[in-house]
Amino acid sequence: MVDQPERPRVEEVNISNEMRTSFLDYAMSVIVARALPDVRDGLKPVHRRILYAMHDLGMHSDKAYKKSARIVGEVIGKYHPHGDSAVYDTMVRMAQDFAYRNMLVDGHGNFGSVDGDAAAAMRYTEARMSKISMEILRDINKDTIDYDDNYDGTEREPVVLPARFPNLLVNGGAGIAVGMATNIPPHQLGEVIDGVLALSKDPEITIQELMEEYIYGPDFPTHGQILGLSGIRKAYETGKGSITIRAKVDIEEQANGKSKLIVTELPYQVNKARLVEKVAELARDKKIDGITDLRDESDRNGMRVVIELRRDANPNVLLNNLYKMTALQTSFGINMLALVDGQPKVLNLKQCLEHYLEHQKVVIKRRTAYELRKAEARAHILEGLRIALDHLDEVIQLIRGSQTTEIARNGLIERFGLSEKQAQAILDMRLQRLTGLEREKIEEEYQELVKLIAELKAILADEEKVLEIIREELLEIKERFNDERRTEILLGGTDFIEDEDLIPEETVIVTLTHQGYVKRLPASTYRSQRRGGRGVQGMGTHEEDFVEHLLSTSTHNTLLFFSNKGKVYKAKGYEVPEFSRTAKGIPIINMLNIERDEWINAVIAVEDFVDDWYFIFTTKNGITKRTSISQFANIRRGGLIALGLRDDDELISVKLTDGTQDIMIGTKNGYVIRFNEDQIRTMGRTAAGVKGISLREDDKVVSMEIISNDLQVLTVTSKGFGKRTPAEDYRITNRGGKGIITCNLTDKNGYVVATKAVTGEEDAMIITAQGVLIRMPVESISETGRNTQGVRLIRLQDEEEVATVARIESEKEEEEMIEEAIEADESQAAEAQTEETKDLESDDSSEQ
Repeated sequence: MVDQPERPRVEEVNISNEMRTSFLDYAMSVIVARALPDVRDGLKPVHRRILYAMHDLGMHSDKAYKKSARIVGEVIGKYHPHGDSAVYDTMVRMAQDFAYRNMLVDGHGNFGSVDGDAAAAMRYTEARMSKISMEILRDINKDTIDYDDNYDGTEREPVVLPARFPNLLVNGGAGIAVGMATNIPPHQLGEVIDGVLALSKDPEITIQELMEEYIYGPDFPTHGQILGLSGIRKAYETGKGSITIRAKVDIEEQANGKSKLIVTELPYQVNKARLVEKVAELARDKKIDGITDLRDESDRNGMRVVIELRRDANPNVLLNNLYKMTALQTSFGINMLALVDGQPKVLNLKQCLEHYLEHQKVVIKRRTAYELRKAEARAHILEGLRIALDHLDEVIQLIRGSQTTEIARNGLIERFGLSEKQAQAILDMRLQRLTGLEREKIEEEYQELVKLIAELKAILADEEKVLEIIREELLEIKERFNDERRTEILLGGTDFIEDEDLIPEETVIVTLTHQGYVKRLPASTYRSQRRGGRGVQGMGTHEEDFVEHLLSTSTHNTLLFFSNKGKVYKAKGYEVPEFSRTAKGIPIINMLNIERDEWINAVIAVEDFVDDWYFIFTTKNGITKRTSISQFANIRRGGLIALGLRDDDELISVKLTDGTQDIMIGTKNGYVIRFNEDQIRTMGRTAAGVKGISLREDDKVVSMEIISNDLQVLTVTSKGFGKRTPAEDYRITNRGGKGIITCNLTDKNGYVVATKAVTGEEDAMIITAQGVLIRMPVESISETGRNTQGVRLIRLQDEEEVATVARIESEKEEEEMIEEAIEADESQAAEAQTEETKDLESDDSSEQ
């Protein structure tokens, strides 16, 4: 016998191929068996195994709590051969009301807190299934789902659970696999169910319709506020997106003039204790100035973090800084990745609902088929019993004459054509069933089963009946478990929405003070008053500061800020921070990238940057320039050169024209020149311009307007006088002249503050250097000739002067007067307030 050579024990393989194959096997194992939820029940394997183990142990919501260690032992011993801490940590999360929108585990004991406190050890805590988790496993014993072998082949475990509500969206899920990750936010149960119902009735429904009518957005267990719809829409349409979540913070004004910030809700997954530490750190390091005290007053009744501020601190500005520098505002990256037929797929909102609906169809059909088999099996037995009862004497004689049970069974089968099961049922029948009442019960049960079988067969034959059952059961769950939406979705704002279409378009007033404080507020804040009224306090200013620019525009328009150095900066209307009527605003340097020795002295609103429109520039020294606005379409963050300025000159005014307008330039000493803009050739951005008006000694340009003969010239002086003059009284001359008189100036009316082109149908907003505003219809201002003083428009206190004037659209209806209680430390301020109230009441009574 020839010895066979031994086979080599070492097998040579290509290391590259082996690494690729082994890594892919490992990756798919992590993806499918550990990290990603199934689209049908929204559960990862570990969650599914925990719930199934609790169900198997009888730890239902109506039973007593059992030790968590017992549950963990059952899970790792039968289904999940991993560390006990991993299983327990997962179960803890399922029992936390700040982690799950609808908790799947009812925990008893210390299961952690929003401050990041860890749960007690599993030997101390107890748990059972929550009421809603019972719905995830409902009908699991009716052959509704498939089972598979466990890790060692000794047990069977469910591949997926029936999930009688859309758990994937309701509770969301997060997981990191190999090369991919999922992060699905939780949603409000009622909204998601409504979305499934709508899809079942209209399979062609769009994602936009689902968003607008049913599923408005994520709903986090910790409440909070979602800023805007753009991120939600992107996530729902593509499966990926990012949303911004803010804490809910209320501003409380105290009697001593100080303010408090009260935090009552946090963004999802934010650690409250760490947040408080971060705020304290920023206050200690003076990165946020104005916080005097910080304390956590949260208790079992709810969350309450109190941030006390200094008297001079602006709560809105400080809150905005907290949003930017702390977890009071966070981003939630949505990645709707789930397993579909064992493969990871990124799903949009409609696909999530479609896969869930298809799963429910399968569950209902399998349950119906199971119930049909049971009913048919029972009906088959009852049919045999009916035959036996109809031939009772013969059956009894046959059984009595049989030597053995088998002979009796075979005799029944042969004599009456029964099946083996029917014959055995007759043999097992108790004598009490032979009474008349029992015989009637058998007949009634049989007839009911015949009807039930017909109904079950009809369900299996008609998918619409299946859908109707799904709808009824979903509505039942909604009625039992639905609650109010917790997370508020904010539409519009100042600094958080990227999609401009989502921001309501409204008329706003943008103000900028001489020392550079900017803010915006709705134009409706100011009540239209009659000429001569005292006005209402429009904004607070610093000492020796005054309002220099006031602009009526839209939240959607682009604001161009022109500086004294001839540079231009850009911001959208909604990007200007909104403040209350009496607030000062924020420093413009915090919004624009201007230099320390640079200030804004002209602002203009632009709707579209088109090629055939122009900017007309006018400087203090009477220099004018025309430039196409297309050269300003792309303004970088650091600004752009708008015009080249000569020594000792600065920009006064900028206007938008179509290239055919007449230009009117007015000066402080009451002179006006009018000429057509075609006398100014189009120049580049850096050009210096040409002479628009020749100034007399000690004179300067105060305004530049677009004018035509169908308009009027509104002239307002520093001491509150004004008038309207027909534009045709100002003849067209050549550029560079000295101009003609527009107002007779005396010590009584002061110097000219502004010359505005008006139609008479708008309102005029007049603001003083001390921040007092008055709004009046332009038509109420007297119309006089050029060489007159005008009439009083606003009564001013000693040394008070008009700072600027703006045109705004008139109000169709007067708003009710906004009454404010103004606390004054000095008696003079209190007397001024009393005088203001008397003047306003006098005006109101005269109107009536």
